[in-house]
Amino acid sequence: MAANIIDGKAFAATVREKVAGHVTRLKEEHDITPGLAVVLVGEDPASQVYVRSKGKQTVEVGMNSFEHKLDAETSEADLLALIDKLNNDPTVHGILVQLPLPKHLDEDLVINSIAPEKDVDGFHISNVGLLGTGQKSMVPCTPLGCLMMLRDYHGSLSGMDAVVIGRSNIVGKPMAQLLLGDSCTVTIAHSRTKDLPEVVRRADIVVAAVGRPEMVPGDWIKEGATVIDVGINRIERDGKNKLVGDVDFASCAERAGAITPVPGGVGPMTIACLLANTVTACCRANNLAEPEGLTA
Repeated sequence: MAANIIDGKAFAATVREKVAGHVTRLKEEHDITPGLAVVLVGEDPASQVYVRSKGKQTVEVGMNSFEHKLDAETSEADLLALIDKLNNDPTVHGILVQLPLPKHLDEDLVINSIAPEKDVDGFHISNVGLLGTGQKSMVPCTPLGCLMMLRDYHGSLSGMDAVVIGRSNIVGKPMAQLLLGDSCTVTIAHSRTKDLPEVVRRADIVVAAVGRPEMVPGDWIKEGATVIDVGINRIERDGKNKLVGDVDFASCAERAGAITPVPGGVGPMTIACLLANTVTACCRANNLAEPEGLTA
């Protein structure tokens, strides 16, 4: 069987359209413009590209974009002072500090200095706890994007057997919590899992988020399963650089019912969900109805 391709690029465009519509209504009905502040410390090339893309898409959906670019030598005290200022700025509804940070800065301290209600990355310890206990929280963007695509494809996920390969705080753990919230039976698998292929073969849904190129072959995949590939790995093949995921796309697509490609699958959803989270944060800050279809 040939798998259906879940087009993350097209789905992200739809999410951005919904966000833009909500932004227009907030402006016209309440005279409120959602604002996203992105803080970049240092000159990591990949981070610079990502921040530019975030700023561009923020403006395109009609929101205010506030970019703060700091030197790599910026002190922790100065960075925390900027975050405190943004926490107290009513025009800023979402704050994102681009990771990784220079090594002299404590990432956990910095992330947890962001006001939880403005933590549109969903990394603050309070949001982690709220998500883990099934309460209203800001949800990490990549898992949220995966959940949106799964809901769109399947409708209800209730009763489905899901395996998340990877246990990171950014993707694996919150992904498992979101799937539990939608009444899946969830297994978190990782490098120490015994008989990993057999564990994965039971799954109706496989979310691969380990950061190892093409680790999951097709014979691990149950016939008709849905495969969400979060990995983005740059490898050299036939003398050329190539982006591949954590699953072997060709062999997995032969068995899966649906699969996300790399690139063009989960990746575009991450920024789209960042924009969605900013609108959600703005609505919550102003005691307005949250946007339908853009939250967990």
